[in-house]
Amino acid sequence: MDLRQFLMCLSLCTAFALSKPTEKKDRVHHEPQLSDKVHDDAQSFDYDHDAFLGAEEAKTFDQLTPEESKERLGMIVDKIDADKDGFVTEGELKSWIKHAQKKYIYDNVENQWQEFDMNQDGLISWDEYRNVTYGTYLDDPDPDDGFNYKQMMVRDERRFKMADKDGDLIATKEEFTAFLHPEEYDYMKDIVVQETMEDIDKNGDGFIDLEEYIGDMYSHDGNADEPEWVKTEREQFVEFRDKNRDGKMDKEETKDWILPSDYDHAEAEARHLVYESDQNKDGKLTKEEIVDNFWFHMELFALLRLLGQTCQDVHRRHEAVKTIPSHSSCLRGTGGAALLPTALITHLCLQADALCRV
Repeated sequence: MDLRQFLMCLSLCTAFALSKPTEKKDRVHHEPQLSDKVHDDAQSFDYDHDAFLGAEEAKTFDQLTPEESKERLGMIVDKIDADKDGFVTEGELKSWIKHAQKKYIYDNVENQWQEFDMNQDGLISWDEYRNVTYGTYLDDPDPDDGFNYKQMMVRDERRFKMADKDGDLIATKEEFTAFLHPEEYDYMKDIVVQETMEDIDKNGDGFIDLEEYIGDMYSHDGNADEPEWVKTEREQFVEFRDKNRDGKMDKEETKDWILPSDYDHAEAEARHLVYESDQNKDGKLTKEEIVDNFWFHMELFALLRLLGQTCQDVHRRHEAVKTIPSHSSCLRGTGGAALLPTALITHLCLQADALCRV
């Protein structure tokens, strides 16, 4: 089995195979978290750094010199400033954060791009995609693996045309990304709903009834007793999925189910970063405001880590005489205080309080 056939079979098995009796298939698409760190600026700015840079890129900044990190950050800001007016708006920052958090998607597209761009013109036509994906299979009217490749090709062509905004049947990299990952694009959501309904709607009436809904998630496989989560899903269908109480889900109800309007983490983080970094309170950020604020956070928590180590040393020394070190004694015990303005000493001591009293 060649690589293309393996990947296609893997994709099909994931999409169409029935769940094991005790497993639940989840078709609901949720926005990914921006970071696995706790979002608490009183403890750490790691969440903000992950959100702004992407988790993997944020790690590399720890290995850079101050000059290198400032230079790289400045280059990133230039990319965020989409209209090149010298300012970063909340909208531009939101778009960048979404882009950074979906790097794995863009990497996936990059990994496939060369295989489909046969003539190396920087674009992928429908003919190129069809020939690479289905060329050898379409010659066989009765494939041994049982898949209906012609039907699959029709479905792919419909999605390709939806992703192709200008209708020339030639995809740019962004359009090809929308084709491969339609759930990530607002203008592709209708096709996601349509394909989902086609998968689940076994009687072909254009709706999803209760048994079709459950059947997509769970296979009885000869078991008379349903798991508790299946009973819960039946209740969910009746109480929440089927909003008009007609016993089935239509297109809009299906969309509300699989593409819920989740809390927009990227929008909230963009608003937060603008608020924290906007020194002149004009509602937008300059490169200097972003770089200075980001660098301040890095310096601050490098110092706090140093404070934590030093405070524990000071605390151990004070234990010998049964006294608890003050914030100022902790701070005087480090050479790091010189990194920040004197006006921040009190703030730093308060931040270090928990560290000094561990």
